[in-house]
Amino acid sequence: MVLLALMQANSAVLDVAANVAAVEEAARAASAEGAQLLLTPELFPVGYAPIRLRAAFDPATLPALRAALAGVARRHRIALVYSLPAVTPAGEWRISATLVDESGEELLRYEKVHLFGPDEREAFAAAREAPDVVEFHGFKTSLVICYDIEFPESARAAALRGAELLLVPTALAGGFDAVPEVLVRARALENQLTVAYANHTGVEAGCEFRGGSIVAGPDGSVLAAAGPGVELLFADVGVPADAAEDAAEHGADAAVAYLRDRRPELYRAWGI
Repeated sequence: MVLLALMQANSAVLDVAANVAAVEEAARAASAEGAQLLLTPELFPVGYAPIRLRAAFDPATLPALRAALAGVARRHRIALVYSLPAVTPAGEWRISATLVDESGEELLRYEKVHLFGPDEREAFAAAREAPDVVEFHGFKTSLVICYDIEFPESARAAALRGAELLLVPTALAGGFDAVPEVLVRARALENQLTVAYANHTGVEAGCEFRGGSIVAGPDGSVLAAAGPGVELLFADVGVPADAAEDAAEHGADAAVAYLRDRRPELYRAWGI
């Protein structure tokens, strides 16, 4: 059993000190409640403003910022997922997410594959690497970012690598309620894993966010859901994907073994 905490908050664009302080306060509160992991929204430490970030954010500060966030995890003895810009050796800017453990050691890093909208596509380059999987408190755990979860292939790639818990920092603007209410739950159900999806709230660089962070279980059920405002959301996660597969053998009303019953050779013949 893992107690997850999801931070839903308003980030101050380019006010890194204020945003790191907000993450620290959320980490302190989450740890006090016994949470083993805090999931924060997409680009929260710098604010979600792709064009402004590309123009004004200094990537030379990234090592110190990563060290500061690792320090938050270490001080409060809680694992942390944070999202930041990343710059490749070739000079491409990407959107990244990182999982560090309670000692601040990096366990996993992922870069966003599906960029949303003209601002992201102008400021960042899309990555190509599939999500990796690591062991975390007994769960095989993976990362994708925001728009990635709206594509079945991203979550399926993590699931086929054994993921049981998929952590998703996001920056979902208002007007797309079907994403947390329908798609996140569908990704969880069809891949028989738990999906945790943490969003911003409030206005950042003219973009209005309305929260709606959610944790969906492997059967598509809602384990926890946030409202539109600032919130620290908690969810107990205790049903890995293999338990759902075992349940499928014990009655018609149990979980359907989607991963087991796939026919990839047929799909390849179909050209997909």
